[in-house]
Amino acid sequence: MDMPYLRAGLVALGSFASLAGARAEPPSETMPAAAAIVLPALPEPPGLIVLIPVPATLPRPPLAAPQTAGSPATVADGLSQTLKTALETRYASAPDHAKTAALANAPHKQREAIMAFYAGRQFAPAWIEAGTFSAAARAVRVRLQHAGDDALDLRDTPLPGPSATPDLGQSGWGAMIAAEIALSEAVAAYAQQASGGRIDPQRISLLIDVKPEFANAVHVLAQASVAGEGAGDILLALNPPHSGYGALRAKLGELRRERGPVAQGKIPAGPILRVGMRDPRVPLIRARFGLDAAPAVDPADVTYDVRIANAIADFQRANGLPASGILTARTIAALSGGEPSRLENEIIANMERWRWLPRDMGQKRIEVNIPDFSVRVLDGEAVIHQARVVVGKPDTPTPVFSNAMQFLIVNPYWNVPPSIIKNEMLPRLAQDPDYLHRLGYEVIQHGHNLVVRQPPGERNALGRIKFMFPNDHAVYLHDTPSRALFANEKRAYSHGCVRVDQPFALAATVLGSAWNESKIKSLIGGAQRTVYLPKPLPIHIEYFTAFVDGNGRLQLRDDVYGYSRRLKIALGLEL
Repeated sequence: MDMPYLRAGLVALGSFASLAGARAEPPSETMPAAAAIVLPALPEPPGLIVLIPVPATLPRPPLAAPQTAGSPATVADGLSQTLKTALETRYASAPDHAKTAALANAPHKQREAIMAFYAGRQFAPAWIEAGTFSAAARAVRVRLQHAGDDALDLRDTPLPGPSATPDLGQSGWGAMIAAEIALSEAVAAYAQQASGGRIDPQRISLLIDVKPEFANAVHVLAQASVAGEGAGDILLALNPPHSGYGALRAKLGELRRERGPVAQGKIPAGPILRVGMRDPRVPLIRARFGLDAAPAVDPADVTYDVRIANAIADFQRANGLPASGILTARTIAALSGGEPSRLENEIIANMERWRWLPRDMGQKRIEVNIPDFSVRVLDGEAVIHQARVVVGKPDTPTPVFSNAMQFLIVNPYWNVPPSIIKNEMLPRLAQDPDYLHRLGYEVIQHGHNLVVRQPPGERNALGRIKFMFPNDHAVYLHDTPSRALFANEKRAYSHGCVRVDQPFALAATVLGSAWNESKIKSLIGGAQRTVYLPKPLPIHIEYFTAFVDGNGRLQLRDDVYGYSRRLKIALGLEL
């Protein structure tokens, strides 16, 4: 069988054989204690390998099959051969764009991973014990059934029933093996979506320059299949560990719980209600928030009272509506399942974006959120500096990527980008040949190229200081002489770089205790000066239109570049 998955499977076999009980010496009933299961690297880069603590002893995975005539070894060999044949038939000639829905979510590498996993265990079933699902399989099924809690979509990889076909002899092996394969496909699909996302970021924009860290499906299958009742936790751990993701996940759960009673009936349209007003819809609203349980409540009372208004205000606040406590038409639409679905989709899109970020963003780090027009320096979860920023215009957007700030420059030159020279300066030069000289620009001719730079000074477009993290996009953070723009609520005015308010406070924060604002400002004037950070500081330029603030409130921001709309369409959330 000359197949790539076989070679990968043989690499994994040496390590995995001990997990599966395939040893030369008589196998023990339990494995030695271990802090985590770690499999060797495969020929392709393994991607994100999650190390999950496991119990002190692990049951040896049996090669059991339904009760049939013949020796146990013969039954096990027959079951393994049936699984091997079924996988080869299913995957060997399957195209990358498979025709069946089940394989649509299992592209070539994912299918290879499943084959390598089974080759590494000599095609012994991983989820079946004595004709039924193992404890690990049952735990995995529970987690897969709750994939929606993390905004994952496994509809293209349907789960098998609650138990595999029992004791039908060799004639029952087909149904059992189908259930085995279906569960492995669902686990592999979950691993891919949870770790790296459902959508390739560059489908949304080439300026979203991020590379998600996909989990290696072989390692996930190997860990989960021997983890017993803890198998579901292995899958759950593949989701982003960041507190920002967890806060959005919790808000999604709250929103869905609030919408739960909607299926039993919508709140009818009607006039606006304020405290003290009477309306026949009040009992429905009271039931919607569980306010009927209080012993003093008269079920026939139709008064819109303070308790109902407070519940409505909490609902409005959680759903991005003005928290007035007044029952408006917009609030009725939200209560009846209209507007919350749009809010739910926005949360889901932002949860997807969290999957694109590095799992380790750095203990101390800089985060720029483009739609929020803000920069923050964080130490763990503590915000140690925060300021307003100006970002790129929609036609010259700031790219989304991660890097590391290395140094800052005081009294910077501004080397004018070729695009600005061509599109803005040359047309003005045609009308006013003295334009650049009059504004103090230096012009240097390099062959056929015109190099224009602005010397340091108070009129310099970069202000007095710029923050450098060399990157392919040639963008950075910098000061600006146009400080009035920071007073505007929406601040998308730049050619792509990020202009920062309070630049010297930011500089003192990133340089550490050896520097303060006064010391940095003492460098102003004269020659260009370079100051290196004590060590490179991770910086993440992000795009979050929904996030939870420090007070636990959901915040929504405008979709400045249209990325959220494109992502929701790609996820099938909007037409």
